[in-house]
Amino acid sequence: MASVPFKKILVANRGEIALRIICACKDLGIPTVAVYSEADRHSLPVRFADQAICIGPAKSARSYLDVPSIISAAEITNVDAIHPGYGFLSENSSFAEVCRVSRIKFIGPSPEVISQMGIKERARAIMKEHGVPILPGSEGVLSSPEEAVETANRIGYPVILKASAGGGGRGMRIVNSAAELPGLLEQAQQEAGASFSSADVYLEKFIGAPRHIEFQVLADEHGNVEILGERDCSIQRRHQKLLEESPSPALSDKIRKRVMAKLKEALKAIGYSNAGTVEFLMDEKGDLYFIEVNARIQVEHPVTEMVTGVDLVKAQIRIAAGEKLEDILCGPVVCRGHAIECRINAENPETFTPSPGRITGLNLPGGIGIRVDTHAYQDGVIPPYYDSLVAKLIAYGADREEAIARMKRALDLFVVEGIHTSIPLHKRILNEPDFIAGTFDTNFIKRWM
Repeated sequence: MASVPFKKILVANRGEIALRIICACKDLGIPTVAVYSEADRHSLPVRFADQAICIGPAKSARSYLDVPSIISAAEITNVDAIHPGYGFLSENSSFAEVCRVSRIKFIGPSPEVISQMGIKERARAIMKEHGVPILPGSEGVLSSPEEAVETANRIGYPVILKASAGGGGRGMRIVNSAAELPGLLEQAQQEAGASFSSADVYLEKFIGAPRHIEFQVLADEHGNVEILGERDCSIQRRHQKLLEESPSPALSDKIRKRVMAKLKEALKAIGYSNAGTVEFLMDEKGDLYFIEVNARIQVEHPVTEMVTGVDLVKAQIRIAAGEKLEDILCGPVVCRGHAIECRINAENPETFTPSPGRITGLNLPGGIGIRVDTHAYQDGVIPPYYDSLVAKLIAYGADREEAIARMKRALDLFVVEGIHTSIPLHKRILNEPDFIAGTFDTNFIKRWM
C-alpha cells in the first residue's frame, strides 16, 4: 500500500464514528486530533486520539457545528485533513469550502458536489438525465398550491411532499386527495423552513409499502467509480433506520446490475469523489426508484465492509490523499455472505423515549462473525444532548440464515445496565416470521407496534 501523505487528521465528530475514524487512522499510521464538547470530555475518542481539544459546551450549535472553533482547532494542531464522519457538518458544503480555503483537505466529496446532491430536486434531475429510474413527480420545487394540485392530478394520488434540502422525515407529508393538498403543502413548507432554513418542497408519487434500498459508492479523484453492492434498510421507525442488512433479500440480480451500471454513469458525469450512498425505494413489483444521495459515510457502512472486505473509512482517507481506486481495492469487489447490523440505541424499547444516563454494567458480545462498533464503556455516560446511539452490532454469516443466528446469539450476550436500550426490540424483530422470511417493508414496525 502506498504511503498516505497526511501528517495528521482532525476528526470533526463524536461517539462511535469518531472512534471508528481514529482506528482507521491508526491502521494507516496517521496521528489524530479529537475535538469534543464539554459533555464528551471523558469519551473514548478523547482518550484514544493523539491529541484532543475542547471546542465548546454541550449544545451542538456551540461545539460540533461551530465551524470557526473546528477550523481554529485544526490550525492550532497543524492538521492537514479533516474527516467529518456522518451527521453534523459531513454534508455541509460551506464547511467543505472553508476547509478548502484554509488549505485543509476535507475527506469527502467536493463542496460543489455536496451542494448539488443536497438539493434533492436537482439530484433527481441529474439522475433522470443519466437513466437512473426516478419516481414520477414535479419537475422541481413547487411554486404554488395550484402547481402542486396540477402535478398530483397528473400522476395520481397518493403523493408525497418532501423538503428539497432535508431528510429524516421532516418537511414530509403524504397527500391522499386534492382537497387536503394546499393545507399539507403549507405545513411541509413551514416545517422545511424551520428545519433546513429552506422552505422549498417538491412532490412525487407515493409508494405505500416500499422497501428502502441503498447502494454504497466509492469514487476516486481520477474519475473512477465503484458500486459496492446494496443494503436493505427497510426496518425503520418514523424514517429512522433500526436494522440494516446486505445484500437485500428482495433485490433481483438483474435490477441490481442495471441500476449499478446507471449509477456509475451518473456519478462519473457529476465528478463524484470519495464515499457516498445512493438511496432508492422499491415498489411491490421489485422496481427501484431514486430518492437521494447521501454524500458521506453512512451509519450502516459496516455491513458493506463485512460482505466486501473493504475498509470504507480507510478508503475515504486514501481517496482524499489522491490514490486511485485500483490501488485501494486491489481488484474487483466481490460480495460474499450476508451481514446484518442492529443499532443499539439508548431508548425505551416499548415507547422509544430516550434513556440517557450512566452505564453501570456492560458486556460486549464476541465470537465468530460478530463485530461491535461502540464508544460505550462501563461507568461511561450517554449524554442527553446528542443522538441515542450506544453501539452498532454487526453479525456476518455465510448466508442470511447464519447471520440471523449469530445476531440472535450476540444480542443474548449483549448486556447494558443502568439505561434502557433497544436490545429487547431487536430480539423480537429477529424472531418475527416476516423478517425471517425477508418479506418486510418500511411499514413493518408501524404494523407490528
